[in-house]
Amino acid sequence: MLIYKALRAEEWAALQAAGRTDGAPVDVADGYIHFSTAEQLPTTLSKHFAGENNLILLACEGDSLSPALRWEPSRGGALFPHLYRELRLSDVVWHRLIPLGRAGHEPGELA
Repeated sequence: MLIYKALRAEEWAALQAAGRTDGAPVDVADGYIHFSTAEQLPTTLSKHFAGENNLILLACEGDSLSPALRWEPSRGGALFPHLYRELRLSDVVWHRLIPLGRAGHEPGELA
């Protein structure tokens, strides 16, 4: 199952340069890297990245992140994927720019 992480352009550039990241400042503060499922992603984008340009969407295969990936309750009790280790560039299956349209972010097809 693919899970998704939105990074700001500078965060993505740092991951590419170093080959690893502890995540965005919120991830570092919380002690894990926040991911979303395809269903959770639109709300994550509108809640945490409203109006931001130059976001990069990363897709990672959740099964390959075990055992460091845990599914834990968050917004409204829904289970969210949380990664309790660094995110490695080699974990990224694909990435792309998330367009910001009039109605907000448009993650497009998540296949």
